[in-house]
Amino acid sequence: MAERPRVAVTGSSRRWSPSWWCTRLALWLVGAEAVRVSVRHPVPEHSVAALVIGGGDDISPEHYDGDLSMPVRTDPERDQLEMRWISHALATGMPMLGICRGAQLINVVLGGQLHQDLRALRRLTYNRPGLLPTKQVQLAPRSHMAKVCKRERLRVNSLHHQAVRSSGRGLKVVGRDLDQIVQGFESEDEPILGVQWHPEYLWYLPSQLRLFRWLATTARQQKSPAD
Repeated sequence: MAERPRVAVTGSSRRWSPSWWCTRLALWLVGAEAVRVSVRHPVPEHSVAALVIGGGDDISPEHYDGDLSMPVRTDPERDQLEMRWISHALATGMPMLGICRGAQLINVVLGGQLHQDLRALRRLTYNRPGLLPTKQVQLAPRSHMAKVCKRERLRVNSLHHQAVRSSGRGLKVVGRDLDQIVQGFESEDEPILGVQWHPEYLWYLPSQLRLFRWLATTARQQKSPAD
């Protein structure tokens, strides 16, 4: 059996992190080894072959010219850690999957903007947070993400109140919900996918597990990391 590519998974430093364990399971199912990265779990960037930027608290608004007076729950140390990892992935061509907050942060690092609170924009989609796939997402027919998922219409979960407002450099929006809020993007030139939902909690759906399989497969195709 081929060696499992090591995939860095960023996230909360809290001892109990369901997202970490679900992401670890999803990556194991597609033949990869997850390596936890947080402010309490340092990992050398050169020791992994791919990257998942996970979900969590809001991104500090100063990173995208947001309203500093709005009440948000942020984690500045995590922001800095993940921005460093994203910059490393961009500089080295490391395959990268952004999940919810992670997708937003990739977009911000590339100069994009966010809706700081999109609840007022909801018309056709409920904004009730939940882990079950209750929300509809339409993918662009000829997009890479649609090819990866092997579907153009998805049912996904929703745990967010922020989203991409304008896309960053080299990013192309390829998924929207019924309210036309961005739900997925991909890079035009680099191995990057970003999704606004949480596929790690939907690993039992083939279309969602394929996102992690894409990451593992792309990592195998890249040059092996240095020891």
